[in-house]
Amino acid sequence: MKTATVRDLRNHFPRVAAWIQEGEPVEITKSGKPFARLVPAAPEKPRRFKMPDIKARLERTFGGRVYSAQEVGRMRAAELEGEQG
Repeated sequence: MKTATVRDLRNHFPRVAAWIQEGEPVEITKSGKPFARLVPAAPEKPRRFKMPDIKARLERTFGGRVYSAQEVGRMRAAELEGEQG
């Protein structure tokens, strides 16, 4: 662990900041006694977007069957008749 005084922090902050950026914790002393400790911030984990597997969802719903436009039209017409009657 590196050590810096309050004066170093005030007069040479870029050097102390470089230590912290490299991952080194820095202990700050005041009048020769430990005053504070600066540690690097934990990097935020980026949120990963998981693409939905649409093909798998369609296969679960409809199986491997492929419907023609005419078949879909007939199924829809049968659905509508069932709702009305």
